[in-house]
Amino acid sequence: MAAPIWAWAFCLAITSLPCVLGNSEGDALYTLRRSLTDPDNVLQSWDPTLVNPCTWFHITCNQDNRVTRVDLGNSNLSGHLVPELGRLQHLQYLELYKNNIQGTIPTELGNLKSLVSLDLYNNNISGTIPPSLGKLKSLVFLRLNDNRLTGPIPRELVGVSSLKVVDVSNNDLCGTIPTSGPFEHIPLNNFEKNPRLEGPELLGLASYDTNCS
Repeated sequence: MAAPIWAWAFCLAITSLPCVLGNSEGDALYTLRRSLTDPDNVLQSWDPTLVNPCTWFHITCNQDNRVTRVDLGNSNLSGHLVPELGRLQHLQYLELYKNNIQGTIPTELGNLKSLVSLDLYNNNISGTIPPSLGKLKSLVFLRLNDNRLTGPIPRELVGVSSLKVVDVSNNDLCGTIPTSGPFEHIPLNNFEKNPRLEGPELLGLASYDTNCS
């Protein structure tokens, strides 16, 4: 629920920080809205003149009016992601699956230190998986399957011990499949339909980026 005007004025009078942070999140999300084509008007409520985005449809906030969820799966959206998403410091769920989003995954998503779930599957995303995602130490679900991603699986992800689900199937990834850390328990069919991706790496015997040249 958006804060009333008097609360915003009081907040501004005491310290500009919470107000600026709230507006920064709204600005970031509105930048995303401007980068997307929305034929079904699912983003119609995203009004940048409000104090914060907590009353917008498909947005969830915590008790401090900080954005924790963006739920835009299966919304007939096209366009591209924006680096400004990296400002959503309290975001836990970024759900943009089953759309027609193109372009690349912004490196800045690695700044989302609270992120639990990154669901970008069933889009038209290209480019590489950013190594910066290895900084997401709370990440549990990473579903990037059914896109047009290329390059190797970043070895930085091996250090994300919280990961339980990784699915990168049906892309054009190359190299080998990691076998250490959380990848010990990821089923091989979550990597299938990547013609240039080789089987699990044999540690010390093969370069992980083979087939990537």
